[in-house]
Amino acid sequence: MKTIGIVGGLTWLSTIDYYRLLNQGVNEKLGGVSSAKIILHSVEFAEIKKLTVAGEWDGIAAILIKAAQGLERAGADCLLIGANTMHKIADTIQQAINIPIIHIAEATADAVNKKQLSKVALLGTKYTMLLDFYKTKLAAKNITTIVPGAEDITFINDSIYEEMGKGIFLPETKARYIPIINKLVEQGAQGIVLGCTEIPIIIKQSDSPVPVFDTTSIHVNAAVKFALE
Repeated sequence: MKTIGIVGGLTWLSTIDYYRLLNQGVNEKLGGVSSAKIILHSVEFAEIKKLTVAGEWDGIAAILIKAAQGLERAGADCLLIGANTMHKIADTIQQAINIPIIHIAEATADAVNKKQLSKVALLGTKYTMLLDFYKTKLAAKNITTIVPGAEDITFINDSIYEEMGKGIFLPETKARYIPIINKLVEQGAQGIVLGCTEIPIIIKQSDSPVPVFDTTSIHVNAAVKFALE
């Protein structure tokens, strides 16, 4: 079994799910008391958030590269960046290490492609929704991406940074996500990509009339497959 390195704390709430799901995934494959071989480096999210808001991606890259290099030295065979947004700098981090990054958007594009969908809606931070790093991976599989309107983008982004990232999951917040999803389906979305590792904590398949893609679970499944190959 290969060892999975995780840069976590982006936020720690979703990192808990990564740890649990990786171990569950390996145990389902191997049985008994088997569990995943994991090395975790958890960063200080307040520092990351401050740099993100300021657009200081080079500063974020320096922090995550240091973490990734430490995980590689510690014996990790692959790297998971435990957040969608931080994959904006995945290529920069990859250039600084020799182990492969399992890219969350590539794994998600594969999952959408397997469902033979050609158009999906992407929910996440404003950076994930508005920048091209995620859409490019989907486009490589001939998948068109749509995002909500400006007001809904602001609401979703604020709900991630000001609520979910602090461990706050409000029923009224979930209730506002539902019409956003329905509006995107009316615009032709055949699936909904939950492109933030906190959103699947609040939004489930039962909340959408079309398939939802839990990017945390998809990312974990790709890592488990790599570890057990």
